[in-house]
Amino acid sequence: MHVADLADPRVQDYRLVAAPRAIEAAGLFVAEGRLVVGRLLEASARPGRWFGAAVSVLLSPAAFARMAPLVAAHPDVPVFVVPQPVMDAVVGFNIHRGCLALARRPPVPALSREMVESASRVVVLEGVNNPDNIGGVFRSAAALGADLVVLGPSCGDPLYRKAVRTSMGAAFAVPYARSEPWPGALARLRDAGLLVAALTPDTDALPLPTLKPGPRRFALLAGAEGSGLSEAALAAADVRVTIPMRGRVDSLNVSTAVAIALYHVSMGLTS
Repeated sequence: MHVADLADPRVQDYRLVAAPRAIEAAGLFVAEGRLVVGRLLEASARPGRWFGAAVSVLLSPAAFARMAPLVAAHPDVPVFVVPQPVMDAVVGFNIHRGCLALARRPPVPALSREMVESASRVVVLEGVNNPDNIGGVFRSAAALGADLVVLGPSCGDPLYRKAVRTSMGAAFAVPYARSEPWPGALARLRDAGLLVAALTPDTDALPLPTLKPGPRRFALLAGAEGSGLSEAALAAADVRVTIPMRGRVDSLNVSTAVAIALYHVSMGLTS
C-alpha cells in the first residue's frame, strides 16, 4: 500500500518512533533495518511468544524493491511504501535504511521455576542499561548458545530501538525474564544446580582460564560498567571470575566481557 500524505492515519503510530516512552506506553516497539525486520516477521509467524507480534512495515521504494519477496511471504502484516522524504518526516529523523516495522510488546515474564530448571547456559545482568550493551549481550547470547537472559534491577529495555538494532534481532531468539526479587533470583539459580559465576575486574578473583565448568550448568553474572556488581550480587555468587588483561587496561566493555566468558564456559575451554 502506497502512502503519500503525512496525515495518513495508517502510519500515525510511526510518529512515536522517536519517543521511546510514548511507544512503550502504546505497547509497541520498533524494528529497524532489513535484517532485523526480516527476523521480526519470521518470529511473528512462528508459534510462541512472538506469534502475531508484527503490526506493520514501513518501507521506502528502494527498500521495498529489495524486500518484496520477504514481505510477500507474510501477507497478514500490512506493508506501507512511502517516499523517503515522507518516511523521514513521519518518524522525525533520517531513516537511511528505509525500513522500519512496528510490533506489539509481549509481556516480560518473571523468572519461573520452569525457566530455571530447563536452562543450562544463563546470562544474568544487574544495572546494565546502555542500549548498545544490552543489544550486544543479547547478540552474544544468541551466537554462543545461552538459553536465557535474566534482567536484574535497573537493566535497560531489550526492545528499545537501538538495543534491537545492535542485537540484530537476537531478543526474538533468546528467551529473557525479569528477576524478582533481587538478589533472590541468584539463589534460585544456585538451588537449581547452576554455577553462578560473577564477572569482576577484581584481580583477586579467579582467572577465567582456570574456570573449568565441564558439563555443569552455569549462570554468568555481569554488572554495569563503572559501578559493576553490587556487593549483594557478588555475595550471592558461587565464584568471582576475572578476565586477565595486559597493559593499562583494567576492564572491558560489559558486552565484550560477557561474550568472552560465555565463549569460554560454553565451549569448555581451558588453558
